[in-house]
Amino acid sequence: MVFDPHSAQDGCPTGPSDRQQSALLGAVAALEAAVAGLTENPDGGGERFDTALRRLGGLLGPAGEAESAAVGPRLAALLLDTPLFPRAHLAMMVGACVERGADPVACADGVLAGLREALSGALLLIERWAETGADADRSAVRGGGDLRGGGDEEQDQDALPDPDREDPGRARARITEPGRTDGWHAHRAVAGWWTLQLWQQAAFALCTHAAVRRAARDSGVGGVLTELIDRYRERSDRHDLKGLRYLAAALDDEPLLVLHRASGTGYLLRMDGLTDNFQLHTLLIEVLVGGGHLPGTRPDPEVVALSRTRWLDGRRFIATGAFNLVAPDGGWIWNEGMPEDIPVVDGVRTLVLDPQPYERSWAAGRFVEQVPGDLRLERVLEPAEAAARLAAAAPALPFEQAVR
Repeated sequence: MVFDPHSAQDGCPTGPSDRQQSALLGAVAALEAAVAGLTENPDGGGERFDTALRRLGGLLGPAGEAESAAVGPRLAALLLDTPLFPRAHLAMMVGACVERGADPVACADGVLAGLREALSGALLLIERWAETGADADRSAVRGGGDLRGGGDEEQDQDALPDPDREDPGRARARITEPGRTDGWHAHRAVAGWWTLQLWQQAAFALCTHAAVRRAARDSGVGGVLTELIDRYRERSDRHDLKGLRYLAAALDDEPLLVLHRASGTGYLLRMDGLTDNFQLHTLLIEVLVGGGHLPGTRPDPEVVALSRTRWLDGRRFIATGAFNLVAPDGGWIWNEGMPEDIPVVDGVRTLVLDPQPYERSWAAGRFVEQVPGDLRLERVLEPAEAAARLAAAAPALPFEQAVR
């Protein structure tokens, strides 16, 4: 939870004073001037920039909604001209401004571009780390000092570097190879690896907003980022990007065609902000069973609320499954997956509901609590349309084949 500087105590507002607001705006102007100075003289403005960034960080903490809205887009506009390592810290400040009321769309481009660069850099480091191997690392250490930033203990030479404990300069020396990875690309790789967690947090703050997700998806940026995140997660678990991956895949204003095989009925629904299939399964039961369209037991209202907008409050509620979610080709759509796993058929995501082969239950809630979700029924298909679509759907695969 973000600290609210406008909360009242003893009936008096505790927001920032006019003097604090003026100091904050002055700090932003000083940082803008420092970044301009870096652009004009990259080798001579570093100290001025560092001082301006530290001052801004100290003043941003108590900023309220109005101040954050004013400075967030200005800070985001500076990202691409800021040096790589402090750029990630500036992105965190932008994310904090968005959490407090800054326009997320106006702040998004620089943060998502920075995340893309950090992911690309981290992937390059992983690749070059494996290629250089322990022998190259030992050579770099002999030429440059300690294995760790000030530590003497041995480490696994093939293990990827620990950003919390190791020296980025040593990592850069290891992966730099004339004719293959020059110093600049090695620097980008190391900066990406060392700052990826900060970029993940900043991007997460922005992507909780549907407008940012829609713009990213429409521009193609969202697809690029999900591909990079998937590639990274296949190669390393150093940074936890699962939440960001689910968030990037959230479906907003997305139609869903649902076919219930046993009854021969079909339904056109619309998904908003759904990030995981446990959430989708719960809301399918609420809309179709709770709405009287299919037989079964309606979910507990608390379970439904947790799947839509309510936050967990320490109590534990259990959701119970009612269907086996199946793709039109017979493959299973697992609860552990995401709604984006549902295939598109004739322009619309299409899902077949079969009886459960075994009982399922799970802890109620949303994988990404910051995003409210909903599922709405738009129309019931005419019997002939439902029958035609079901006729084109394959039977569900047996369990043994579905898990392969």
